[in-house]
Amino acid sequence: MSIKIISSGCYIPTKVISNKDFGQFDFRNEQGETLKDNNERIAYKLQQITGIEERRYITEDQTTASIGTIAAERAIEESGIDKETLDYIIFAHNFGDIKHGTVQSDIVPSLASRVKQNLKIYNPSCVAFDVLFGCPGWLQGVIQAYAFMQAGMAKRCLIIGAEALSRVIDLHDRDSMIYADGAGATILEYNPETKGGILAVNSASYTLDEAYYIHYGKSYNKALDENIKYIKMFGRKIYEFALTHVPQAMKDCVDKSGIAIKDIKKVMIHQANEKMDEAIVSRFYELYGMKMPEDIMPMNIQKLGNSSVATLPTLYDMIVKKQLDNHSFEKGDILLFASVGAGMNINAFVYEV
Repeated sequence: MSIKIISSGCYIPTKVISNKDFGQFDFRNEQGETLKDNNERIAYKLQQITGIEERRYITEDQTTASIGTIAAERAIEESGIDKETLDYIIFAHNFGDIKHGTVQSDIVPSLASRVKQNLKIYNPSCVAFDVLFGCPGWLQGVIQAYAFMQAGMAKRCLIIGAEALSRVIDLHDRDSMIYADGAGATILEYNPETKGGILAVNSASYTLDEAYYIHYGKSYNKALDENIKYIKMFGRKIYEFALTHVPQAMKDCVDKSGIAIKDIKKVMIHQANEKMDEAIVSRFYELYGMKMPEDIMPMNIQKLGNSSVATLPTLYDMIVKKQLDNHSFEKGDILLFASVGAGMNINAFVYEV
């Protein structure tokens, strides 16, 4: 059977935040002490490590669900299908809807249900639910849709990845400079008469020691209300975890697919941190006794930042629409998708265009 992405769409917020826009921020450490480096130096170091020059934020009137709806509408329009024929709407996010000026996360009803209502889909058999799986959420949504189709429970699924991290950042934590907002959506379809599509999948969750590497925590400004929580991470531990476990998970997925390593055209990896992603992909190829090929790893983090679950579907859509220089897909190309994030969760799938 062939289970393929038949269309995609994304929404890139219009509000551009450059590294210079953090110039007046009061960055502190966990003890609440002002950092020794000035903000210009902090921004320079961040760009050298992560590659991020700019990121995008949503406007005051937008939410995660609203930008997810825009990406979904674009994917549906491109597909040309009747939206009433969708069997599932799977919405990957991590923090729900947080309206501007509040700190309250709103996840009831599910964001998938909100999108279904926004799309004006009547069909009660179109089941809408959310996935909270850290940054690998969209990829996990694809894997779940794939499983439904293999089981004969679905023929068409809409998978959305959207996040508004600008609503959950601690403005006194320099890690806040990494995060961004965005939304991407894809429609997956089962077609018994075509070949290609998803060839193999792989997922894992490491939680014994690693579950809280990304978590909610208090602001580094001790004068602020300690009951208000923000996204926090142990960056060094995440980096070491990713380099230790992700390359092998990617290799296991490729080996399961039966595809030769030399036949992989692009490695589509979650846009978390440029240096970390390069190290992961380099180690992946080392497992095959090879050097990482040039132009194998498309990146858009430089201008879009880390938008969590939105990075992969956004990256895919930009390449399909020929909006990323030096990267394109052709029929028959083999792609390897991979992600790592909160949980700590890892997943991958091999895909034939």
